Amino acid sequence: MAAVLFAAPALSQTNGIPLTVERIFAHGSLAGNPPEGLTWSPDGKHLTYLDGGELIDLDPGSGKPHVLVSRAKLAALSGAADSEQDRDHRDRYKMASYLWAPDSKHLLFDSNGRLWLYDLGNGTGIQVGFTDTASGDDPKFSPNGESISFIRNHGISIARPRDLSASGAYPVAAAPNPTTTNGEVDWVYEEELDVRSNYAWAPDSKNIAFLQMNESSVPLYPLTDWIPSHATVDMQHYPQPGDPNPDVRLGVVGTAGGHITWVRMPIHGGQDYVPRFGWVDRHTLWMETLSRDQQHRYLDFVEPGSGQGRQVLEITDERFLDDNYDIFVGEGNIVLTQWKDGHNHVYLYRYDPRNPMAPAAPEAKQLTSGEWDVTALSLVDQEHKQVFYASNEGNVLEQQIWKVSYDGQRAQLTTGAGYHDANFSPAGAAFVDRYSTRMMPPRLSLCQVQGKCNVFWSNTALEPYKLREPEQLQVKAGDGSTLYATLLLPAGASTPASVPLIVNPYGGPGPQTVANRWGDALLFDELLAQHGFAVLHADNRGTANRGRDFAQAAYHNFGPVQLEDQLAVIDAALQHDPQLDGKRLGWWGWSWGGSFTLYAVTHSDRFKAAVAVAPVTDWHNYDSIYTERYMSQPADFPTGYKDFSVVNSAASLKGRLLLVHGTGDDNVHMENSIQFIQKLIEAGIPYDLQLYPRKTHSIAGADVRTHLYNRILSHFEQYLK
Repeated sequence: MAAVLFAAPALSQTNGIPLTVERIFAHGSLAGNPPEGLTWSPDGKHLTYLDGGELIDLDPGSGKPHVLVSRAKLAALSGAADSEQDRDHRDRYKMASYLWAPDSKHLLFDSNGRLWLYDLGNGTGIQVGFTDTASGDDPKFSPNGESISFIRNHGISIARPRDLSASGAYPVAAAPNPTTTNGEVDWVYEEELDVRSNYAWAPDSKNIAFLQMNESSVPLYPLTDWIPSHATVDMQHYPQPGDPNPDVRLGVVGTAGGHITWVRMPIHGGQDYVPRFGWVDRHTLWMETLSRDQQHRYLDFVEPGSGQGRQVLEITDERFLDDNYDIFVGEGNIVLTQWKDGHNHVYLYRYDPRNPMAPAAPEAKQLTSGEWDVTALSLVDQEHKQVFYASNEGNVLEQQIWKVSYDGQRAQLTTGAGYHDANFSPAGAAFVDRYSTRMMPPRLSLCQVQGKCNVFWSNTALEPYKLREPEQLQVKAGDGSTLYATLLLPAGASTPASVPLIVNPYGGPGPQTVANRWGDALLFDELLAQHGFAVLHADNRGTANRGRDFAQAAYHNFGPVQLEDQLAVIDAALQHDPQLDGKRLGWWGWSWGGSFTLYAVTHSDRFKAAVAVAPVTDWHNYDSIYTERYMSQPADFPTGYKDFSVVNSAASLKGRLLLVHGTGDDNVHMENSIQFIQKLIEAGIPYDLQLYPRKTHSIAGADVRTHLYNRILSHFEQYLK
C-alpha cells in the first residue's frame, strides 16, 4: 500500500475575490506578463527588455531604467500581422525580436521576419536588405559587425549595413531546390533537438558554416484551413517513426558566395542527427552527431580545407541519452553535461588549441557530482575558467544558480526557496534572476555575482484573490522511488466522501510539473476548488530532473508504469483525505497528458469524466526523433506501438470523454483525434468533441482559452457533480 510521508498544514478558509474563467484568461495573465526579450549588450553596459511596447534599458550599475526606444518608434518598425502558425512558432520557440550589434551601438529588430537596423545614436532605423514580410528569419551579425546574415527563401543571404542603400542583400547559399534548405531549421530539429539555428559565422567573419537539410524523402502531412470558402492546404514535411528523416550535410561558404566546400561527414550510423556545430577556430569546425537510436553521442573536429577529421569523444547509453545537447568549445576547453554517473553533471574536456586536430584523446574531468541534477548550463566564462549552471542540489523540487571553477570549486549564487533561472551578462559579472515559488509569480532581479540583488519587476495583482497553497504529498512508488504530488481541496471541505477529485498530470518525458515554482495552472486549480472539486498533480516515473534511472523508466513503457504511479498517488490521497469521493474521479491532460488521459480511461474503470486536449492516439503518428527515443522504431518494437497506442484500446473507454483539438496543430496532428473517434464510433461509445479552427498545439488566444476552459469546467460539473 502506498504511504503518505509528509503533508503540509491544513487548508484555511479564504475570503478573496472569486475566480472565473473570464478573469483568468480573457484579459491576459492575472499573474502579469514579465518583460520579454531580456538581452545584454556585448559590452555588458546595457540590459534591455520589452515592456508595454517600449524597449527599456536597465543600467547594470545603478539598476535605473530608462526608455531606449519609444513605443512610437517600435510601432513604426513593426511588420504586417503574422499568421496563427507564425505567432505560435515565434512564441513556442521563443524567437528573439531584436539583437545587439557587436559595437553595442546598434540594434537589429526582427518584426515577423522584417528586419530593421536601428542606430541608437540618431534614433533612426533602416530596413535591411529590402526584405519582404516574414522573409528575414534567424538574423545574425558577423563577429566584426560589418555584415548581417539571415534566412530568405530557405537559403542564407547577407546584407552589409554600410552600403544597404546601394546593394541591398544578396544570397550566399541559396536553396538549390524546393525540398532543400541551407541554414534553415526544419520542424522536427526545432521541436525535438531544440535547434534554434543551422548556420554559424567563422571567428574571422570570412566564412559561414551551415547545415543543409534535404527533405525530399520526408513524408508530407496536409494542414488544412477550412475557414475560407475555398479551403487551403499547407503541406508539412513531418517524419513519423521509421520514416526517412531529412538528409543533412555540413557546408562552408565565403561571404561573397559562390563555391561551397562540403565537409566530409563522420559516418557513425544511418541518418545521424546533427544537433549542434560551430567553429573551434577560423580553420576548424566542431560537430556534434547523435545516432538515430539516440544511444550514441559524438563530438568530431573537422578541417573543411583539408577534409581531415577526427573523433574527439563518444558518450553512450544502452537506453537513451539525456537530451541536453549544448556544448561549449573554445580555447582548448570543451564543457558539456551528461548523466553517465546516474545524474546530469558538468564535465570538462581539454584539447590542444594550437593543434586541435592532434589525435590525443581528451581526459574528462567531472566538475559536479552528487544525487542531484544539473538542469541547465547558463554560461561558460573562459577568461576566469568557470561555469555557471542551474541545479536542484538540496531539493529536487527547486532550482538554484551555481558556479564551479575548472578546478572544481563551487559556490551558490542565489538564495530563497523556490525556482531561479539566470540570464548572465557576457563576462559573467551580473545576471538577471527570474525567481518564483509555488505561490509567488515570477519576479525579476538584477544581481551582481559578487554582490546583492535588486528587484526591478514584480506583480502583486493576485493578492486580492487570496490563493491557497496546495498540500504537498510524498508517496512511494512500486520500486521504492519517491513520487511528489500536490493536492488542493475546496476551502472548508470536511464532510466524508463529499468532494470529487480531478487528476491533472502531464506524465510524459520532460516536464517536471510538481515543483516549488509558479505555474498558471494554480489559477484554474483554485477555480475548480471554488466549484467544489479537489485537484491532484503528481510526477510519475519517466519525468525529468530526478536522475537517469527515474527518467529511463519511460523506455519502452508509455503507459503502464506511469498509470501505476498515478493510481498509487490517487489511493494515497484518498486514504489521507476522507473528504475525497473515490467514486467520483476525473482526469484531464494536454499533449502527452492528453494521451495519458486516454490511456487511463481505457485501462481503468475508476474515472467518470475525462478531458483529453491535443492527444497522440497512435504513436505511429507522432514525429520520429521524439518517439524513437523512447519506443525505438516500429519494426523493432511492434508490440509497444500496439499496446501503448490508445487507438487500439478505444473500445474499452469508460466514463464521459471530451476530446479537444486545434485543426491547425502542426505538432500533434488532428488525425490522432479523428482516428480515435472512428474507433469510438465502431464501438458505439458516445463522446463530446471540441475543435478550434486554425489553432495550433497551444490553442492560444484569450477568446479560445476562455471558451476551452469553460468547456472543461462545464464537462466536470455535468459528469462529476
